[in-house]
Amino acid sequence: MSFKTPMLATLTKKYFSDPKWIFEKKFDGIRCIVVKKGKRVTLYSRNRKCLNVSFPELIKPFEKERGDFVVDGEIVAGSFSKLQERLHVKDPQKIKSSIKVVLYLFDILNDNGIVTTKLPLLDRKKILKKRIHFGGKIRYTTHRKSHGERYLKEACKKNWEGLIAKREESNYVHHRSREWLKFKCVKGEIFVICGFTKPQGSRVGFGALLIGYPGAGKLRYAGKVGTGFDTVLLKKLGARLQRIERQTSPFKDLKVPSRGVTWVQPRIKCKIGFTERTSGGLLRHPRFLGLK
Repeated sequence: MSFKTPMLATLTKKYFSDPKWIFEKKFDGIRCIVVKKGKRVTLYSRNRKCLNVSFPELIKPFEKERGDFVVDGEIVAGSFSKLQERLHVKDPQKIKSSIKVVLYLFDILNDNGIVTTKLPLLDRKKILKKRIHFGGKIRYTTHRKSHGERYLKEACKKNWEGLIAKREESNYVHHRSREWLKFKCVKGEIFVICGFTKPQGSRVGFGALLIGYPGAGKLRYAGKVGTGFDTVLLKKLGARLQRIERQTSPFKDLKVPSRGVTWVQPRIKCKIGFTERTSGGLLRHPRFLGLK
């Protein structure tokens, strides 16, 4: 009974509804493989990093379970930024009063020495639901059958990150697969371009854009955006940016990264898609959607 590499979903923009697929909430957290062997419980990240010190309150519920098992889930808090804050708390006394977390389980890989990965997904979920005593900090991940597109709209209205679509007959494999798919909710807002980095390799025009929140007075840094561009746009926008270069940063904040950056007059607005903001106002998973 040992760590197993988790199955990963493939991102897609082709949303669908299919009675042979189930749809679960996509959590914005830290993947967690739980291994119980004898009295010992170990929480592993997807990269096999031990998480026991960071999340000791998640160990105790599993110690009460009988037998051995390997289960798969995700640790979540109120937001990913809060979860990151919590991840760096190591003092046991501070953990008691710090940000609360829960673990949502959605799969089982081994049950008392019996490998379950070759069983169909829905059979594994039935075993998982009976095997673990859910409640408190350990939750069961519910799902819906079919109506994926309708469910995604509901998810986005609730400000979820998205959905995970899973073929109900799929086996559990230890790599990324198209049997599990990610449907992501993307928020789009308007930002102003404040600078750019040099292109690397075969890329033309520019590497990434540094963007800020538009408005009167002080500009606030929102991060770098390096995806969503085609070659034609890279060339055209790159030429426009060169014509409005400036020597100094339009941001007042000295913490904004400036190494290798060419600053521009904050005149050009663009639409950026992203999943959420960090506590510091930076965008997570930003993607260029177009010029305003």
